[in-house]
Amino acid sequence: MEIGGEILLYYLIAFIIIIIDQVTKWIIDVTMEIGESFTIIDQFLFITSHRNQGAAFGILQGQMWFFYVVTVLVIGIIVYYIKKEARNNRSLGIGLGLVLGGAIGNFIDRLFRQEVIDFIDVLIINYDFAIFNIADSALVIGVGIIMIYVLLEERRTKEKS
Repeated sequence: MEIGGEILLYYLIAFIIIIIDQVTKWIIDVTMEIGESFTIIDQFLFITSHRNQGAAFGILQGQMWFFYVVTVLVIGIIVYYIKKEARNNRSLGIGLGLVLGGAIGNFIDRLFRQEVIDFIDVLIINYDFAIFNIADSALVIGVGIIMIYVLLEERRTKEKS
Protein backbone atom coordinates (compact mmCIF):
# COMPACT_ATOMS: atom_id res chain seq x y z
CA MET A 1 0.00 0.00 0.00
CA GLU A 2 1.37 3.40 -0.96
CA ILE A 3 1.23 6.22 1.54
CA GLY A 4 0.92 9.64 -0.08
CA GLY A 5 2.92 12.69 0.90
CA GLU A 6 -0.11 14.34 2.47
CA ILE A 7 -0.69 11.38 4.77
CA LEU A 8 2.98 11.30 5.75
CA LEU A 9 2.70 14.99 6.65
CA TYR A 10 -0.05 14.20 9.17
CA TYR A 11 2.04 11.46 10.78
CA LEU A 12 5.03 13.83 10.82
CA ILE A 13 2.92 16.40 12.68
CA ALA A 14 2.01 13.72 15.23
CA PHE A 15 5.66 12.66 15.56
CA ILE A 16 6.85 16.25 16.11
CA ILE A 17 4.18 16.80 18.78
CA ILE A 18 5.21 13.60 20.56
CA ILE A 19 8.90 14.59 20.55
CA ILE A 20 8.29 18.16 21.77
CA ASP A 21 5.83 16.89 24.39
CA GLN A 22 8.14 14.21 25.75
CA VAL A 23 11.25 16.42 25.76
CA THR A 24 9.47 19.23 27.62
CA LYS A 25 8.03 16.78 30.15
CA TRP A 26 11.47 15.22 30.67
CA ILE A 27 12.97 18.68 31.30
CA ILE A 28 10.28 19.45 33.88
CA ASP A 29 10.71 16.02 35.50
CA VAL A 30 14.48 16.27 35.94
CA THR A 31 14.81 19.97 36.77
CA MET A 32 11.81 20.79 38.99
CA GLU A 33 10.25 19.42 42.16
CA ILE A 34 6.52 18.71 42.05
CA GLY A 35 4.72 21.92 42.98
CA GLU A 36 7.70 24.13 42.11
CA SER A 37 6.76 27.10 39.94
CA PHE A 38 8.35 30.06 38.20
CA THR A 39 6.93 33.03 36.34
CA ILE A 40 7.23 33.45 32.57
CA ILE A 41 4.81 36.39 32.19
CA ASP A 42 3.84 38.11 35.45
CA GLN A 43 0.21 37.48 36.48
CA PHE A 44 -0.43 35.36 33.34
CA LEU A 45 1.93 32.47 32.47
CA PHE A 46 3.87 30.20 34.80
CA ILE A 47 5.76 26.92 34.57
CA THR A 48 4.53 24.73 37.42
CA SER A 49 5.57 21.11 37.90
CA HIS A 50 2.37 19.11 38.37
CA ARG A 51 1.33 15.46 38.04
CA ASN A 52 -2.10 14.21 36.99
CA GLN A 53 -3.36 10.63 37.24
CA GLY A 54 -6.66 11.52 35.60
CA ALA A 55 -7.99 13.34 32.57
CA ALA A 56 -8.61 17.01 31.87
CA PHE A 57 -9.22 19.08 35.02
CA GLY A 58 -8.21 16.06 37.13
CA ILE A 59 -11.34 13.99 36.48
CA LEU A 60 -11.22 10.17 36.60
CA GLN A 61 -8.15 10.12 38.86
CA GLY A 62 -6.32 6.78 38.90
CA GLN A 63 -8.40 5.12 36.15
CA MET A 64 -5.36 4.04 34.12
CA TRP A 65 -6.95 0.98 32.47
CA PHE A 66 -9.81 3.16 31.25
CA PHE A 67 -7.29 5.56 29.68
CA TYR A 68 -5.31 2.72 28.11
CA VAL A 69 -8.38 1.25 26.40
CA VAL A 70 -9.84 4.59 25.30
CA THR A 71 -6.49 5.85 23.98
CA VAL A 72 -5.84 2.69 21.93
CA LEU A 73 -9.35 2.95 20.45
CA VAL A 74 -8.91 6.66 19.70
CA ILE A 75 -5.52 6.08 18.05
CA GLY A 76 -7.04 3.35 15.88
CA ILE A 77 -9.93 5.59 14.83
CA ILE A 78 -7.59 8.50 14.06
CA VAL A 79 -5.30 6.33 11.92
CA TYR A 80 -8.35 5.03 10.06
CA TYR A 81 -9.62 8.56 9.36
CA ILE A 82 -6.18 9.76 8.31
CA LYS A 83 -6.02 6.94 5.76
CA LYS A 84 -9.62 7.16 4.53
CA GLU A 85 -10.77 10.76 4.93
CA ALA A 86 -7.78 13.06 5.25
CA ARG A 87 -6.12 12.17 1.96
CA ASN A 88 -7.83 15.09 0.19
CA ASN A 89 -8.69 17.23 3.21
CA ARG A 90 -5.59 18.99 4.53
CA SER A 91 -7.29 20.78 7.45
CA LEU A 92 -8.88 17.52 8.62
CA GLY A 93 -5.53 15.75 8.30
CA ILE A 94 -3.70 18.43 10.28
CA GLY A 95 -6.33 18.30 13.01
CA LEU A 96 -6.12 14.51 13.14
CA GLY A 97 -2.31 14.64 13.21
CA LEU A 98 -2.39 17.01 16.18
CA VAL A 99 -4.91 14.83 18.04
CA LEU A 100 -2.86 11.70 17.29
CA GLY A 101 0.35 13.30 18.59
CA GLY A 102 -1.38 14.60 21.71
CA ALA A 103 -3.07 11.28 22.46
CA ILE A 104 0.18 9.34 22.07
CA GLY A 105 2.14 11.91 24.10
CA ASN A 106 -0.11 11.54 27.13
CA PHE A 107 -0.42 7.77 26.56
CA ILE A 108 3.38 7.43 26.87
CA ASP A 109 3.23 9.16 30.26
CA ARG A 110 0.39 6.99 31.50
CA LEU A 111 2.07 3.82 30.29
CA PHE A 112 5.56 4.48 31.68
CA ARG A 113 4.94 6.88 34.60
CA GLN A 114 1.37 5.99 35.64
CA GLU A 115 0.67 9.74 35.57
CA VAL A 116 0.86 12.68 33.16
CA ILE A 117 3.35 15.50 33.66
CA ASP A 118 1.67 18.90 33.32
CA PHE A 119 3.49 22.22 33.55
CA ILE A 120 1.86 25.05 31.59
CA ASP A 121 0.01 27.16 34.16
CA VAL A 122 -2.13 30.06 32.93
CA LEU A 123 -3.89 32.69 35.01
CA ILE A 124 -6.72 34.37 33.07
CA ILE A 125 -8.28 37.37 34.83
CA ASN A 126 -7.82 35.86 38.32
CA TYR A 127 -8.94 32.40 37.11
CA ASP A 128 -6.18 29.81 37.55
CA PHE A 129 -6.80 27.54 34.56
CA ALA A 130 -6.00 23.80 34.90
CA ILE A 131 -2.29 23.08 34.42
CA PHE A 132 -1.64 21.36 31.07
CA ASN A 133 1.13 20.25 28.69
CA ILE A 134 2.08 20.23 25.00
CA ALA A 135 0.06 17.07 24.29
CA ASP A 136 -3.04 18.64 25.83
CA SER A 137 -2.50 21.77 23.71
CA ALA A 138 -2.20 19.67 20.54
CA LEU A 139 -5.39 17.78 21.44
CA VAL A 140 -7.39 20.97 21.99
CA ILE A 141 -6.09 22.67 18.84
CA GLY A 142 -6.59 19.50 16.80
CA VAL A 143 -10.15 18.99 18.00
CA GLY A 144 -10.85 22.68 17.29
CA ILE A 145 -9.59 22.31 13.71
CA ILE A 146 -11.66 19.15 13.23
CA MET A 147 -14.78 20.87 14.58
CA ILE A 148 -14.31 23.83 12.23
CA TYR A 149 -13.76 21.43 9.32
CA VAL A 150 -16.94 19.48 10.16
CA LEU A 151 -19.00 22.67 10.51
CA LEU A 152 -17.72 24.03 7.19
CA GLU A 153 -18.36 20.72 5.44
CA GLU A 154 -21.89 20.61 6.86
CA ARG A 155 -22.46 24.14 5.61
CA ARG A 156 -21.15 23.26 2.12
CA THR A 157 -23.38 20.19 2.01
CA LYS A 158 -26.45 22.27 2.93
CA GLU A 159 -25.59 24.88 0.27
CA LYS A 160 -25.31 22.17 -2.40
CA SER A 161 -28.73 20.73 -1.59
